[in-house]
Amino acid sequence: MFILVFSLSLQQVTCEESAKNHSSIPSSLSKNVTKLYLSNNNITLHDTDKKVLQLFINLTELYLNENAITVLHNNTFCNLLKLTILDISSNYISTIEQAAFTGLNQLSKLYLNHNKISQLDSDTITGLKNLMILSLQDNLLKYFDVKASFKLITLNGNPWNCSCGLLSLQKWLNTSNVTMEHENDTLCAYPDVLNKSSIKTAPIQKSDCDSRRGSIAITASSTSAISSKIIAILTSSLNSSNNNIRSSPPLGKTWAFLLGVLVFVLSTSLLIFIAIKFPLWYHYLVSYNHRRLEEYEPEMFDKEFTSDLSTFPSISNTNEQDSIVVFEQTHTFVLDEDGFIEDKYIDDPGLTEEV
Repeated sequence: MFILVFSLSLQQVTCEESAKNHSSIPSSLSKNVTKLYLSNNNITLHDTDKKVLQLFINLTELYLNENAITVLHNNTFCNLLKLTILDISSNYISTIEQAAFTGLNQLSKLYLNHNKISQLDSDTITGLKNLMILSLQDNLLKYFDVKASFKLITLNGNPWNCSCGLLSLQKWLNTSNVTMEHENDTLCAYPDVLNKSSIKTAPIQKSDCDSRRGSIAITASSTSAISSKIIAILTSSLNSSNNNIRSSPPLGKTWAFLLGVLVFVLSTSLLIFIAIKFPLWYHYLVSYNHRRLEEYEPEMFDKEFTSDLSTFPSISNTNEQDSIVVFEQTHTFVLDEDGFIEDKYIDDPGLTEEV
């Protein structure tokens, strides 16, 4: 729900949408609005917001202070040709792209105070031909190069570095017709000896800056000379290498010779390896050499065993049972008194004669 305030004499349409917890610009707003208050919301000016802004072609004042804007992208306000006041203070803006304010040809007041701007390209402001008031209070600026002409500028609350990089701003403040608001509070933060001096009157030694520039120029020239010498040496080395490559004989026979040498070395190494390892392989083969028993060999073994038994003396008038008894009696062992076993078969002379 928004409030419209009509004034027939000025033909103004004011829309109040502050503190409504908007995360984006409402697309349902009247396109005839001339003053749009969107303060104290959560607007980030993303792509959708940019598209919605293009519809407010009659807008003359836009208040986006106290939102969540971090970046001002190129062509964000390009269709707001009638806009005269833009307030985007008290946000989190750290980056302003160079074409962020393109199309704002009628803009006269720009409020960028209370943000996190650390660098601002002078060309970004130079394109605003009708800009009269610029507020950059409470940012993170150390240097600022200005080429435009304003009537009022606010620069206090920044960590200004009153060194050679600030000379152009100091010169502009002293030679132009601009009025610096809160001049006595716009002080140097660096170096320490000038931290209580105004940036407009700080005693920055121009001679020191000129000497530094001269030393930088000498260093740059010497560096360029060394670089040119290095480039010349590298060029000559490349040329000599190309000449050597061109003057070298064709690689056909040389390549074949190198391949032959490589094959010879590999084959010789392989033969040596085989010669060293062959005895071990031979030992393994011999130790594992065995033959399988043929099917008729068990019968031969039985025959040989039977023939060996036939050589023993036969005892007449005995059967199998008697022979077993005789065998048991013959192989009896008697334990002697001294603890040794006495074999009767060896000591019996009768058995010896019988055999």
